[in-house]
Amino acid sequence: MDDLMISILVLFLGLLAAYLLLKYIDLKSRIESRAREMYEAWQAREMERQVSEKAENLFRAWKMDEEKKIRQDAVKKSEAVIRGKVTEHLIPYFPDFEYNPKDARFLGTPVDFIVFDGLSEGEMNKVVFVEVKSGKTGALSPREKLVRDCIGRGKVSYEIIHNRENN
Repeated sequence: MDDLMISILVLFLGLLAAYLLLKYIDLKSRIESRAREMYEAWQAREMERQVSEKAENLFRAWKMDEEKKIRQDAVKKSEAVIRGKVTEHLIPYFPDFEYNPKDARFLGTPVDFIVFDGLSEGEMNKVVFVEVKSGKTGALSPREKLVRDCIGRGKVSYEIIHNRENN
């Protein structure tokens, strides 16, 4: 019986070893699979983080460049407006201005000047409404067109308003 018991024990141990080996192979396979899944998930998150970080850096750089361009454009436009306003005030002193600067009165809007031609010499020739245009745009604004058209139709008058409070 000893031999039979030993044979059964060896058989049992062999089966146990086979079972444990199969369990080990199965666990090892599941652990490797789980480790691969975790690694791939980490890799995907890391890739997404890097892409997001790079995109954010690119966006920040683009935003700074665009803000710089917008600021430069605003400065250019502001300079052009200021230059235009200064030019409007100085136009009567330019050689091309055909009227006596003493006869010109700056309004700014809706027309730039009213010229009382000849007034400084004591002789009124005419009243001239002058709009100054500089740069590339020579087009009148809608309000300037209204004034021009009204003057063109002769819808101009002279009125005296008496202040009754001082009497």
